[in-house]
Amino acid sequence: MLKHRARAVFLVLIAAAIGYFVYSTERSQSKPFRLGLDLSGGSHLVFRADVSKLAPADIGDSMAALRDDVERRVNTFGVSEPLVQTEQAAALSSKESAYKLIVELPGVTDPDKAAAAIGATPELDFRLGASGDVQAYFSSSTPLSPLKSTTTALSATSTYESIFKPTGLNGSMIGRASLQFDQTTGAPQVGLTFTGEGRALFNQLTKEHVGDFIGIFLDGHLIEAPVVREQIPNGQAVVSGSFTLDQAQTLVRNINFGALPVPIALISTQTVGPSLGQAAVQGGLVSGVVAFILIALFLIIWYRLPGVVAVVALGVYTVLMLAIFKIMSVTLTAAGIAGFIITIGMAVDANILIFERMKEELNRGRGIWDAMHEGFARAWLSIRDSNISSIITAIILFMVPSNSIVKGFALVFGIGVVVSMFTAITASRLFLFAISPATTTALSRFLIGNGFRRQRPANQS
Repeated sequence: MLKHRARAVFLVLIAAAIGYFVYSTERSQSKPFRLGLDLSGGSHLVFRADVSKLAPADIGDSMAALRDDVERRVNTFGVSEPLVQTEQAAALSSKESAYKLIVELPGVTDPDKAAAAIGATPELDFRLGASGDVQAYFSSSTPLSPLKSTTTALSATSTYESIFKPTGLNGSMIGRASLQFDQTTGAPQVGLTFTGEGRALFNQLTKEHVGDFIGIFLDGHLIEAPVVREQIPNGQAVVSGSFTLDQAQTLVRNINFGALPVPIALISTQTVGPSLGQAAVQGGLVSGVVAFILIALFLIIWYRLPGVVAVVALGVYTVLMLAIFKIMSVTLTAAGIAGFIITIGMAVDANILIFERMKEELNRGRGIWDAMHEGFARAWLSIRDSNISSIITAIILFMVPSNSIVKGFALVFGIGVVVSMFTAITASRLFLFAISPATTTALSRFLIGNGFRRQRPANQS
């Protein structure tokens, strides 16, 4: 008895510490709950993927690559828990309209800006200009500003194509771009590292055209036109271009990610306001509290002392679930909150099975401790089988391609079933043995029994 009580006290202290962790981290916002788009607000973007030029066998891999590329791009926005997924809808007109890309960006309130960044296909081009032509141009025309259109500065008889000749060196020959800073001025720069083919071509250009200009164009916009001072054999280049920090970061991102593997076109946008999310969170909290209170009242009134134990175990279950949401950074959606509320009711199912088995053993004339042992032993197989079937259902819902609502529900539901098995079998058993009467009397039978009929051993008339 003393051993059971010591373990029960230790478990309560652990649960209290976990509860304090949940409360303190939420109050200080050091590790807040991650809320999905429907709760925190943000942007919901739907793109149509153009797969008309792809072979049917390549569509699946190309759509997966598209999803991965876009996911990397939205991660650079600093968005918390973005959701990027592909979807194949039933299309009656053509297969091309059946493939879609869905992007959810919590906290992003400008969907047009996000869509432009996601679908950007940068073209980096290096062009060679003879020193005389370029110097004459700059002396007779307004110099080009970084990241500005060249057409505003060129005369009708002089275009940048006539001054800067193609070299064959382009963005596809860049292995990686990186953000750097000038050691003297601190101005942001973009460092370029060429691939093997690009390194050889860049080496040849800088060797044969010392004193000439190399114009660096992004989507037809002149970024910079540095003079070749010497041969550069190592394939390393630095683009200064008088960037702002934001411009330099954007250029690095666009060069690194390059063009998307599948062309996409934005077909719909939806902005979810924070007021809707706050209402959903508030409604979920109220529903959870009401559900907990009603279940606790039923358990205590009908099952008495075991009911009190079940309520304490349910409190441990709730604390553990909230802590798991924080530690695993589970993104909570309205569907996820609904799944959590459902598992609150399911968490006591195992306790009810155990208590009913205990009542049967008491009616057979067993003592309290023997009835409790047999009740847990006989209920275990039913508890195991029912929970395994629920876990399998949650796995299927999560693994089968579906929308984020179903996946959010399945994840929370599956975690809840696993945690409820622990609280029902381990926590409830420990608490019940810690506070149960040591002797079998009429009062102890009443406290351990359930309902309002007098509990009698089966051998009594």
